[in-house]
Amino acid sequence: MIKNIKLAIFALLTVAVSSCELDLLDNPNQVTAQSTDINFLTNRIQADYRFCFNELSDPGMRLTRMLNQGAAIYDNAVTPASNDFVWNTSYAGLLTDIKTLIPIAENAKLFTHAGVGRTIRAAVLLNLVDAFGDVPFSTALDPNNFNPTVDGGAAVYTAAIKDLNDAIANFEAKSNASLANDLYYGGTADNWIRVANTLKLKALMNRRLVDPSGSKAGIDALIADGKLITTNAQNFTFKFGTTQVNPDNRHPRYASQYSPIGSGDYQSNQYMGAMYDRKDPRIRMYFYRQTIVNSTSVNEIRCITNQRPPHYSATDYFCYPTLVGYWGRDHLSNEGIPPDGLRRTAWGLYPAGGLYDNDAGKTVSLVAGAQGAGIHPIMMRSFVDFMLAESALTMATAGNAKTLLESGIRKSMEDVRSYALATPEGGKVAAFETANGIDWTTQVEAYVEASLTAYDNAATNADKLNVIANEYWFAAHGNGIEAYNLYRRTGMPRNLQPALEANPGPFVQSYYYPLAVTTRNNAIKQKTNATVPVFWDNKSAGTLR
Repeated sequence: MIKNIKLAIFALLTVAVSSCELDLLDNPNQVTAQSTDINFLTNRIQADYRFCFNELSDPGMRLTRMLNQGAAIYDNAVTPASNDFVWNTSYAGLLTDIKTLIPIAENAKLFTHAGVGRTIRAAVLLNLVDAFGDVPFSTALDPNNFNPTVDGGAAVYTAAIKDLNDAIANFEAKSNASLANDLYYGGTADNWIRVANTLKLKALMNRRLVDPSGSKAGIDALIADGKLITTNAQNFTFKFGTTQVNPDNRHPRYASQYSPIGSGDYQSNQYMGAMYDRKDPRIRMYFYRQTIVNSTSVNEIRCITNQRPPHYSATDYFCYPTLVGYWGRDHLSNEGIPPDGLRRTAWGLYPAGGLYDNDAGKTVSLVAGAQGAGIHPIMMRSFVDFMLAESALTMATAGNAKTLLESGIRKSMEDVRSYALATPEGGKVAAFETANGIDWTTQVEAYVEASLTAYDNAATNADKLNVIANEYWFAAHGNGIEAYNLYRRTGMPRNLQPALEANPGPFVQSYYYPLAVTTRNNAIKQKTNATVPVFWDNKSAGTLR
């Protein structure tokens, strides 16, 4: 019943945000202090955050080979025009609405509302810095300033962390009323405190390269406080519904792929091949094969008659990663699109709300699988353990890196499976495993043992960190923001599939500013290229591919 209520409210709250116009002062929702329903506004901020997350997650997934990147060179992978929507959503939408919300909420002593606003504002600011580097903040929403300048990324990070501390104080204060219809946690303040602390952990992890002592002290304090995301119920996820129209509240990956003609994303040959070779039991939840037989038609898959590129090593995945129909594309493949929408491997059950892969080999269709009731995995408890494992290994923070690695793997496995079993596809999962003599627990134990053996056999701490990074990468399916941060922060996972072109240009270390910003704001100049690192990335230049 609660789920149905949430979905109904989500449908009512969803608003269209146009990417055609961009103005830092233009609020498409026209919220004012005089016309604000405090619950409606807070709920809408919660709902709109999914846009910011999805738009910045997409390029991160593609750059880290979690999804296919369909550009031949890196400089074309993230173009200025592609970032207009997320910038507009962040500034004209979320940040403006939150600026309106907080004083109204605090004056009315509705501290939970204010805390939610501050937490989401901090998440938006961290995401913007991680994506673009220096961004407008101190003058961004000044109605008297039509040309706001950018603030240094480090300063914006500091402001975001202050917001998270203030949010925690809000959640700990006595509120006159709870937030009606909280779309994430049903109004549970403790869960929101854990989100705020976990976002601080994320920020401190990124800053460890430029402020190791400060990051270590901050992370040790968070560990000692014991208020991070640790349980399934505390996972920070946005939950989608199954409505197709007015509005479409299905997971965006499902909506783009589960149609009469299929289409949607090409999956990454690297990611699928690596999971298949590792015998990762999550693979049937992550991907859905529309055919379980490899195509032999060059008109469908051109690379089957191509030679392996000379710059590829013998261990690099190329063309077909397996022999059983996992049909994706290689990194930076910009081939044309044949009519293979109902043949290529699709998004599966987790996190897109699609089909469970039970070897049926049937095409996707409308209202198939979980009908789009997927999730955005914004911050999962497994992510926390992988970050703490990295922190323990690199900064000697509290905790044992190997123990945290194991905990992260097990939590990811549990969360993926519990999500799958709770969907309409749950019966199919159980039936397939029974019919084929598959024991999930046995599969997980074998996977964990192999991962821990690899960790024990790693010769150096850098090699051990690569094992942690690989497991974080597998667990982060659907979250390109954290995968992209991980890759720039550590240079890992190592040995990711090279670009098809031998010289694709330098790796993208931050995104171009949106085209609409640099053409309308004379105080913001476009970057000369996409190799400009964000403030916390002081080591990856020239090392990533």
